[in-house]
Amino acid sequence: MNRRSFLTASLGAFGGASLLANPATAGLRLWGTGDRTDDRTLVLIQLDGGNDGISTLVPYGDDAYYRVRKSTKVEPKALHRIDDFVGLHPHLKQLARRYGEGEVAIVQGVGYPNSNRSHFMSREIWHTADLRGRAAGHGWVGRLCDTAWSDSTLPELTVHVGENPPYSLQSPTHPPIVFNSPDSYRWLGDRSAAGALAGEGDRKGASVLERLRGVMNDAQASSRRVLRAIREYETDAPYAGHKYAQALKGVAALIDAGLGSRVLSVTMGGFDTHAHQKGAHSDLMKNLDRELHAFMTDLERSEAGRNTLVVVFSEFGRRVQENGSGGTDHGKAGLMFALGKPVKGGLYGEYPSLTDLEGQDLRHNVDFRRAYATAIEWMGARTEDVLGESWEPVPFAG
Repeated sequence: MNRRSFLTASLGAFGGASLLANPATAGLRLWGTGDRTDDRTLVLIQLDGGNDGISTLVPYGDDAYYRVRKSTKVEPKALHRIDDFVGLHPHLKQLARRYGEGEVAIVQGVGYPNSNRSHFMSREIWHTADLRGRAAGHGWVGRLCDTAWSDSTLPELTVHVGENPPYSLQSPTHPPIVFNSPDSYRWLGDRSAAGALAGEGDRKGASVLERLRGVMNDAQASSRRVLRAIREYETDAPYAGHKYAQALKGVAALIDAGLGSRVLSVTMGGFDTHAHQKGAHSDLMKNLDRELHAFMTDLERSEAGRNTLVVVFSEFGRRVQENGSGGTDHGKAGLMFALGKPVKGGLYGEYPSLTDLEGQDLRHNVDFRRAYATAIEWMGARTEDVLGESWEPVPFAG
């Protein structure tokens, strides 16, 4: 086996997750021994598919709601009323309780100008915090890492628990570790990165092999840390057996272990409710409430968990008018939630009008980048350094 074949085969054998940046230097830098600089952690939870904000935070005080929502409407008496205009879905019992205790912020009417109804493009816009999507460059979390922790070589700096890492975590210098379960995490490398390393090896000879051995050793050490943290974690938080609940439990374990992870990510699917929405969305709300309750209960057990900001978002909301299948189609403005001890609870922004529409959609009144600005500054970075321009934060964290 020649040097190129050895390098490629060795890197590919680790598998488990995919490197989001190909340059060899990114892979070599990733696996280091960076130190934790402070104790704040950000957790991002995406409700993938486009959560229906109108059925999540119901405007029961608006007569127009009952005119446009015949099959998906929720009766006022079943809601967890926040005020005389809006109430949370009946299945969001624990979220409503936490809201009453001041630990949940709800940002209404979140979106961006000229909103795109494509799942793919809208995700790109949210993940890059730029209306150009991937054409703008790396993910906003990747830029946060490059700005706030530029010298860190800690493998676990950013973590995604799930199948496909969001583009928000993409970074050429701080790519995330990604796994479905801790047993599947071995090394964040792929064959294209291996080829780059192999090419350098042909030019520089044995020194690259030595560097690669160091990379592999650090990768194995990182894998052992993650495995140990999750396998040894004990909690009495009421997690269900659902995969999303177990993903959140893994996130809680890594936060509790103090490995130095700064941003952790989970994606929950199933929110694209084009048909038979009422029952499907009710089940989604029941699962979301149960999983968030278990996760927040778990975080409250430790100082690190109590210093964690949880942000829940979706790539867009749903249209105001129902479709012919008892569901709703892709819309524009939606909701964001923020949870945790650092949160200043309450309603932020105004509920969009159900009659003064942008086409068939709710008009946004809060740009989602303002919410990102809140998280960025709470994490100790400057918004303009990460997002390329200044945005007024929504004051839900302090």
